[in-house]
Amino acid sequence: MGRSYSSDLRVRIYGEVEKGGSRRAAARRFDVSASTGVRLAQRMAATGSLDPARQGRPPGGGKLAPHAELLIGWVEKQGDITMPELAAKLKAERGVTIHPASLSRFLLARGFTVKKNGAGERGRSR
Repeated sequence: MGRSYSSDLRVRIYGEVEKGGSRRAAARRFDVSASTGVRLAQRMAATGSLDPARQGRPPGGGKLAPHAELLIGWVEKQGDITMPELAAKLKAERGVTIHPASLSRFLLARGFTVKKNGAGERGRSR
């Protein structure tokens, strides 16, 4: 993902536009794309700020969010369940196809870890 232009550069580009220059000319002067000059002026008109918008997907969504309680319940009930088994169970009961690695990231984000006990058996704990 690309990075935002610095606040200093944004202010200088918009300053040129404010002085009466065209958006495209201001962009050319500071060696950025014409669309950047246009978008900065539009952003200032719409929000009153030149600060960059937040990038990326908002947290809390995703394919597994509606099934969080169910998944956590299954893992707490059967601590040694594997990710492929969990993915198959979710597909069978809810019709949701998900990669086992996504399930692992989902559980890690909710505080689950995998530890081996003295007998070498794995178990999930929170």
